[in-house]
Amino acid sequence: MTPSRTYDAVIVGGGHNGLVAAAYLARAGRSVLVLERLGHTGGAAVSTRPFAGVDARLSRYSYLVSLLPRKIVRDLGLDFRVRGRTVSSYTPVHRDGRPTGLLVGGGERRTRESFAALTGSDREYAAWRRFYGMTGHVARRVFPTLTEPLPTRDELRRRIDDEDAWRTLFEEPVGVAIEEHFADDLVRGVVLTDALIGTFADAHDPTLRQNRCFLYHVIGGGTGAWDVPVGGMGALTDALADAARAAGAVLLTGHEAVRVATDGKQAEVTHRSADGEGVAAARHVLVNASPRELAALTGRTPPPPAEGAQLKVNMLLKRLPALRDPAVDPREAFAGTFHIAEGYEQLAAAYARAAAGDLPVAPPSETYCHSLTDPTILAPHLAEQGLHTLTLFGLHTPARLFARDNDAVREELLKSTLAQLDAHLAEPLADCLATDADGRPCIEARSPLDLDRDLGLPGGNIFHRELSWPHAAEGTGRWGVETEQENVLLCGAGAVRGGGVSGVPGHNAAMAVLERTGG
Repeated sequence: MTPSRTYDAVIVGGGHNGLVAAAYLARAGRSVLVLERLGHTGGAAVSTRPFAGVDARLSRYSYLVSLLPRKIVRDLGLDFRVRGRTVSSYTPVHRDGRPTGLLVGGGERRTRESFAALTGSDREYAAWRRFYGMTGHVARRVFPTLTEPLPTRDELRRRIDDEDAWRTLFEEPVGVAIEEHFADDLVRGVVLTDALIGTFADAHDPTLRQNRCFLYHVIGGGTGAWDVPVGGMGALTDALADAARAAGAVLLTGHEAVRVATDGKQAEVTHRSADGEGVAAARHVLVNASPRELAALTGRTPPPPAEGAQLKVNMLLKRLPALRDPAVDPREAFAGTFHIAEGYEQLAAAYARAAAGDLPVAPPSETYCHSLTDPTILAPHLAEQGLHTLTLFGLHTPARLFARDNDAVREELLKSTLAQLDAHLAEPLADCLATDADGRPCIEARSPLDLDRDLGLPGGNIFHRELSWPHAAEGTGRWGVETEQENVLLCGAGAVRGGGVSGVPGHNAAMAVLERTGG
């Protein structure tokens, strides 16, 4: 086969990072081809209508934005906005025989009063302010480095310039700091959850994988705030695709890359579509896929297996359910992160069960309602009727638990997860579910194995592999996107400083190419 033409860059995968790289390179005058296996661009950052005959556009997989630098939005002239959530989180609990909970948000006074009502004093709130004052300092120092060449470990430490913070986040298991700062089990659990999103670990895991997850969750935007994408997550990837096309990039959907051959200077990418096979020649190949897929494309030894550990559930409700705690309006409770069975000891017990090969008895999870902050994802008639979306993200359910029977385990886990939510509701969630055009409840669940099958996430791992520290280490290269082959770069979530909806690996891969080629 003769290559049809030679591109400056062929990008394998049209997820958000690949689109970021394509837009930067095309705007710099480079010829760019994007090959996407699916029939649409966007990868896991898409908006879809999953329920038959219902005009509700849900962020089906990834759903909140924190790590996307405003620099990328400005540089690429994206028509994309986010909105802050008025409430950060609400965590229900039964104490002293009555339903209560912890509300974080709605102003400093309300948050302080909620801490005091739950714990009986101002101590926990003061500790909360000190702890997140520390993480805020780290966020302001670290976040800007994500779109710069990788700092060394010592350079990043000097930049943070706070030895207590460095020890807390980079050297000791985060569980040590949580137990030192906080006494209340529920407060401890709320803090720990940011270390466990998509990460299967104990608070005291000696590998510090939980610390790396925690770090990325608290540095986003330099503040740690998690915002709602206006129009759903697909609004971002649609804007990125538009920017790439406008700059001259060629985007081909339904084209799966199956092999990358390179001598380090020139490369050929073999791809398949419904029309047959083709070959595209390239000076650089950027792989917006996992390290597993990179190895398969290049014929290299695959990396150690990755494993996801989450249950993702999308729902559409006729109405928000009432809560057993009468002091909190559901419109506030579900606007932020609604923590379920996420006390500190509950999280430890769930991890221990899953590590032993069993489903957690009380599966921890968290939900949030996108449409409370951004009703534009609903057709006007749905919004007028009071319908709302509900997204649930379950923790501590590693892919290995689904291996015996994915469908059966998923259903069993979904049932027990929703039972934990129902324990805090004044009415069953099932009574609040809307129905689709065929009369079926509007609810869908995805296990790690489903995410591997549908999106190519290795083992369902939303980060493609374990998160990395945001500094250089042996073999990371200048930008953290380099591979063993000089003209093949990894621009997906598995790159150093990858993970989450950030565009950072795409930006950094584009910068690496432009540096090498005089751009």
